[in-house]
Amino acid sequence: MSRLPELIAVVKRLRAPEGCPWDREQTPASLRPCLLEEAYEVLDAIGRDDPHELRDELGDLLLQIVLQAELAAEAGRFELDDVIAAVVAKMIRRHPHVFADAVVADTDEVLRNWSRIKSAERAAKAGGADPSVLSGLPPELPALHAAVRTGEKAGRVGFDWPAAPAALDKVREEVEELAQALASGDPARIEHELGDTLFALASTGRLAGQNAELALRAALERFRTRFARVEALLRARGRDVHGTPPAELEALWAEVKADEARARS
Repeated sequence: MSRLPELIAVVKRLRAPEGCPWDREQTPASLRPCLLEEAYEVLDAIGRDDPHELRDELGDLLLQIVLQAELAAEAGRFELDDVIAAVVAKMIRRHPHVFADAVVADTDEVLRNWSRIKSAERAAKAGGADPSVLSGLPPELPALHAAVRTGEKAGRVGFDWPAAPAALDKVREEVEELAQALASGDPARIEHELGDTLFALASTGRLAGQNAELALRAALERFRTRFARVEALLRARGRDVHGTPPAELEALWAEVKADEARARS
């Protein structure tokens, strides 16, 4: 952390009257898209297991954090030191089995304690009210990721399926209800059952140790890669994807998948 003051000084210079016009115009709200984009770029670097890219993307994300703290300091709200002090205190408070005398048997008990401590913190902020154990998730979260986190929160107090196969049974039940909704043609009913199916799928993945958001992203990348190969095959044959009959597209798709299987074997 010895170079953190150097980054803070750079940000202050950018925000100074003689600094960068663009940086001086920014507000906490205007920087929201930048913060979100940098977080996703960190996730991408982790997914690709690229240490150099991860280093750079973590730096970009840290810059956004320091920028937000500097804007808050300029408004007289808080300083970066306050941010650090708050998270240090929070981590110590939420890990009594490390920093105090609490004893835990396993990770599950750690997570249950974490949930209880967070609930107590939220109650204190709410003036003694008893908020739901499901509260605390930002509404900006992607819905699929929010489904995973909501299931985790409910699971920490014991409201969950015992294992992934039981959740998969729920998926089958929801798929059947979705089929019935599609047959009815009722848009509201279809939306309802589609949502229930997606939630059950996210829970199945969670209980299987897989994050549905990341799994879907990987599936989308596979789809894009395969479809690009279909397009390349068509171009090699002097064809264009536009106007190609669906049956031929399906045949080319099967050809691409077969090539992938041979490459893996």
